[in-house]
Amino acid sequence: MSSESPTLSLTKQLIARTSVTPDDAGCQQLMIERLKRLGFAVTDLRFEDVDNFWAIRGDQGPILCFAGHTDVVPTGPAENWRSPPFEPTAIDGQLYGRGAADMKGSLAAMVVAVEQFIAEHPNHGGRIAFLITSDEEGVAKNGTVKVVEWLQQQGITPNYCLVGEPSSTAICGDTIKNGRRGSLGCRLRIKGRQGHVAYPHLASNPIHTAAPALTALTQEVWDQGNEFFPATSFQISNINGGTGATNVIPGELNVVFNFRFSTQVTDQQLRERTAAILDSHGLDYELDWALSGQAFLTPEGELVDAAVASIRQITGLDTQLSTAGGTSDGRFIAPMGTQVVELGPVNATIHQVDENVNIKDLDILTEIYQRLLQNLFV
Repeated sequence: MSSESPTLSLTKQLIARTSVTPDDAGCQQLMIERLKRLGFAVTDLRFEDVDNFWAIRGDQGPILCFAGHTDVVPTGPAENWRSPPFEPTAIDGQLYGRGAADMKGSLAAMVVAVEQFIAEHPNHGGRIAFLITSDEEGVAKNGTVKVVEWLQQQGITPNYCLVGEPSSTAICGDTIKNGRRGSLGCRLRIKGRQGHVAYPHLASNPIHTAAPALTALTQEVWDQGNEFFPATSFQISNINGGTGATNVIPGELNVVFNFRFSTQVTDQQLRERTAAILDSHGLDYELDWALSGQAFLTPEGELVDAAVASIRQITGLDTQLSTAGGTSDGRFIAPMGTQVVELGPVNATIHQVDENVNIKDLDILTEIYQRLLQNLFV
């Protein structure tokens, strides 16, 4: 007889499926079969090459939605791993495998927590839902954002959403993400006139003309942040210009940069202020903007309070609220007016070779999720 917990067993089954984004590789079907046995109504929502599903149980009361993704990032050379990345392997109390922490362990904990909660409270109040995608680690164009559009068309708005991203820093439950900064990227093309370096008066070097403007952008104070968010940051991630020859003045300069912005400023304001700085330096330029996600924040309220209490009741920890880190699919869900938190295992090894999760934490996370359901619906 296996001594594995239900959560560990399901996590292993999910890791064994090679669901490199956007391929789901059967992970969702595994979850769907278990949810259907609990009485969930499941809707498959495939958009282009991306598998998604929405599942819901109950027909009245507030909706708590568990949200997550079955896709994982590529492993890199498998020979660099201490064990094959899609063969879940337990070593010294840790479970190794791609997706162990990000976020197949959370998905397993969600399913098992719901199974155990329904077994104890078959006539629970409220409604429980799942929003699962296989397009979070990729371009994120046919995943959660499309499911949210479908939900709005159906007139469905979750009241609460728990995203299973690995939020914890050192101990499972020590950190909850109750918001995220917005992400605004841009490709800037600064035009010049190519020429011979010996005849600079017959050319216009865009590197020279752009340098003061780029310095101004890096030195600009975009905002001061607030009690939940650090100040907005501007970072140049790539600069490219020239032909490779030392005797040619380039004809254009290409710059890639990104804003991670707080709720103190909008993406439109950042676009306008960037253009104003470039205009003030008399540059001939083009901007190609790409908004990855708006900043969002769930302040203290029913969901945050219930999550904080659940963690304290199970672990004894006084969890910290944080908006640090990158973006998540919560950015697509929060604009519906849904309260959103991210709560998952320790994130120390996500996207790395030898990604792993503490085996005991899988059961702790399951207990936290189950207690959250009790705090909201019992």
